Amino acid sequence: MNPLISNIIAVITGSDASILAAKYAIVMSKLNKCRLTALYVVDTATIRQLTLSKIFIQEESQEYEKSLESNGGRYLSFVEELARTKGVKIEREIRKGAVYTEVLAAADEKKADLIVLGGWEKDRSARDIISHAHREIMVNAKCSVLLVKEPSIDQIFKQA
Repeated sequence: MNPLISNIIAVITGSDASILAAKYAIVMSKLNKCRLTALYVVDTATIRQLTLSKIFIQEESQEYEKSLESNGGRYLSFVEELARTKGVKIEREIRKGAVYTEVLAAADEKKADLIVLGGWEKDRSARDIISHAHREIMVNAKCSVLLVKEPSIDQIFKQA
């Protein structure tokens, strides 16, 4: 019988919630001996909207995109280091586009059977970009989606 979970994608946004979700995914990957990909999406779709609506000028949008890509690399390196401390091999990937479109495309391409997302943070608006992307992922994903809200994940991660 095939295992229920053999290929996980952890969506990294840089928020505390996404880092906790990454820890959760690392522990799941270790316990279930499955593949793990940490995915960061540079939200060029929103940058394009901001440029078209004249909130950003072209130079600003290019600078912002470079900055997001650089941040994404740092977040993925951090998650990769967390995984290494638990003996978990992780694939890292940066994509550009609309967050939910890229997450869903990566899940299809990698034949993921689980997408792991960070839960909402209390100080975030329910209408912000991340929660919109999360809703789209949950509604349109072809595989299971796990929204991590485990309050003691740091403790679980340390013990894993």
